[in-house]
Amino acid sequence: QVQLVESGGGLVQAGGSLRLSCAASGRAFSDYAMGWFRQAPGKERQFVASISRSASSTSYSDSVKGRFTISRDNVKNTLYLQMNSLKPEDTAVYYCAKGTGLRVRTDRTGYDYWGQGTQVTVSS
Repeated sequence: QVQLVESGGGLVQAGGSLRLSCAASGRAFSDYAMGWFRQAPGKERQFVASISRSASSTSYSDSVKGRFTISRDNVKNTLYLQMNSLKPEDTAVYYCAKGTGLRVRTDRTGYDYWGQGTQVTVSS
């Protein structure tokens, strides 16, 4: 079993920044790739960013590339998402997820455990 708990969401003005954290417990965090997804009201959950087990490789959706940075601390068992230059269209519930393997994945089928999410709201 793996437990994932997100934190750091909130209300921010457009152009602002937030840093999300995802604390992991259970099976070895450092053995798997990790990812962030988001889901806006009435829309499907979509890929945001992914990081490989060793953090040597990352992947981002086109909509966040250059503004968001994914990172991980394998000692603290924590995944991060630094979000800069936030836009109203970034408003969503953000979920962290544990990958099924070592490498980055952009599809939901590449993840088997999910957190409960943290709300991010960006006002214009």
